[in-house]
Amino acid sequence: MSELITLWLMPCLYAFLACAGFCLVFNIHGPGIAICGIGGALGWFVYLLSALFTPNQILCFLLSATVITLYSEIMARIRHCPVTSYLIIALLPLVPGGGIYNAMRFCAEGDMPMFLSTLVHTFGIAGALALGTVLGSSVMRILFPLIHRLHK
Repeated sequence: MSELITLWLMPCLYAFLACAGFCLVFNIHGPGIAICGIGGALGWFVYLLSALFTPNQILCFLLSATVITLYSEIMARIRHCPVTSYLIIALLPLVPGGGIYNAMRFCAEGDMPMFLSTLVHTFGIAGALALGTVLGSSVMRILFPLIHRLHK
């Protein structure tokens, strides 16, 4: 039970709290705070879940970003709010800040092979986040008019 809490629940809770904190910066109030927090927690949950099935970390980030984008698009349509704020805040826990830091540290130490390796991996993660966002947004742009027509 403690492994479940440590490996699954706590990272998702930390992502929720981090996103809720960033809502202050983006001037989001009320239920929007919970929506952004749930988006961040959902992203980490998808990342952890996909890591069970694939060792490819970049693919895990791609899947997480896609799910976060779909979630943000749906919540924005339900609340009649712009999707950008929900999406940006929910993606923040996935941003590869540690990779950027480590790449610069390796560069400052003069370890060029590790610098290049870490930098390329970090760019891969950033690209996966961007591609997942585009993919999720494109899926919503295709599906939403179809769903809207069926609803009428």
